[in-house]
Amino acid sequence: MSSPSTAPAAIGHYVNGKTVPGTGRSQDVFNPATGAVSGKVALASASDVDAAVAAAQAAFPAWSDIPSIRRARVMFKFLELLNLHKDKLAHMITAEHGKVFTDAQGEVSRGIDIVEFACGIPQLLKGDFTDQVSTGIDNWTLRQPLGVVAGITPFNFPVMVPMWMFPVAIAAGNTFVLKPSPIDPSASLFMAELLKQAGLPDGVFNVVQGDKEAVDALLVHPDVKAISFVGSTPIANYIYETGAHHGKRVQALGGAKNHMVVMPDADIDQVVDALIGAGYGSAGERCMAISVAVLVGDAADKVIPKLLERTKALKVLNGENLEAEMGPIVTKAAHERITGYIAQGEKEGAKLLVDGREFKGARAGAGCDNGFWMGGTLFDHVTPEMRIYKEEIFGPVLSCVRVGDLKEAVDLINAHEFGNGVSCFTRDGNVAREFGRRIQVGMVGINVPIPVPMAWHGFGGWKKSLFGDMHAYGEEGVRFYTKQKSIMQRWPESIAKGAEFVMPTAK
Repeated sequence: MSSPSTAPAAIGHYVNGKTVPGTGRSQDVFNPATGAVSGKVALASASDVDAAVAAAQAAFPAWSDIPSIRRARVMFKFLELLNLHKDKLAHMITAEHGKVFTDAQGEVSRGIDIVEFACGIPQLLKGDFTDQVSTGIDNWTLRQPLGVVAGITPFNFPVMVPMWMFPVAIAAGNTFVLKPSPIDPSASLFMAELLKQAGLPDGVFNVVQGDKEAVDALLVHPDVKAISFVGSTPIANYIYETGAHHGKRVQALGGAKNHMVVMPDADIDQVVDALIGAGYGSAGERCMAISVAVLVGDAADKVIPKLLERTKALKVLNGENLEAEMGPIVTKAAHERITGYIAQGEKEGAKLLVDGREFKGARAGAGCDNGFWMGGTLFDHVTPEMRIYKEEIFGPVLSCVRVGDLKEAVDLINAHEFGNGVSCFTRDGNVAREFGRRIQVGMVGINVPIPVPMAWHGFGGWKKSLFGDMHAYGEEGVRFYTKQKSIMQRWPESIAKGAEFVMPTAK
């Protein structure tokens, strides 16, 4: 937090191995716990993006030609540095995003998982070989990097989501331009510094801070071969359509409305723990948050009373307080949007059991009076035609929907336009099996409320939660950042005399 006599810290770009100050537009960076301006981040122009892409393009030939084992060694060193400085990264997240420190630590740890996966790139890039596909001819495949690739990442995970992208892309031999959210930009520059300390050559990793102007410049730039994006569905659709129109490979992860089905046989205490953590953790500002509890049969009568008391008892505190369970909302604008959804839910007839609008910042700790604070909100008797059910709120608002049986629950979820994550709590193995097979959602948890896949499995939803054919990280991430080449080879001694006018055949 800046004092009145201290100018906010200037947060610039990172191009060709060095920090570059902004020269044009900028915007304030806030500490959401206090509402104070903590920095001023540069907003890149098209020329700033051109400079970053040019640096990446210049670095690509040499970097892509380095043996994959040597690229992996840079990733191993980066991994070591991340583990040394992970708490510093977590504090940066808390200071600019507001999520509680322990949650920020978890974010960094999940990002580190992807770096560990990327360290195995020599194995991941192995191709296939067939001896003697035809007389005297061998055939093999290999995977080669695309060139300059870019990542456009959201405010809610300023460390983890970029690390879904750049470790795999760089290890595979690409060079990278990251465009992080201007809401919490500092972590991107610190990661760039750690990569340089790890021995990454200048130009391989670059950061351009900015907004739509920077995004559009990346989408149309002829030297950018692929775009990875995480954010809202309307923007994901725009990124996908615009990038594909300009000949780029695009992976655009969009919004969500994640349901948790509670069967009557579920352990109710475990259910309530899961709903509190998955619904209100990170103030609901994550694409895998549970925002709808689907209560089957008499489960509602068991769950609602306990959920009501736990929601009221949430420890909403400054994220630096280690007892905090939930921190502030990320921006004033986001706070106003969420407040509007709560009012809309009331207007549409949902039963408001706990109203998070009543929470006052002074309760969160010293200096928090002017922060962007809100408590957990709980609705019951929500129905599918309500906006609070249909739309992604991206805040600490949990809606309870009551249904009669499992089929009704599955039909309800399958009818939703989003298909990111879903969970089912039950003791019945057959229910779990049928649910997992029949639900039209990309990531499924059985008694797991937030089923984010581990680093080697890959992340991605279905329907309007993913635009593109490949999920993030894991083996699909390696395929996204590489292209397959098939090579057929024979030698002069095995070539018969005479011209061949037919398609080569096995003979």
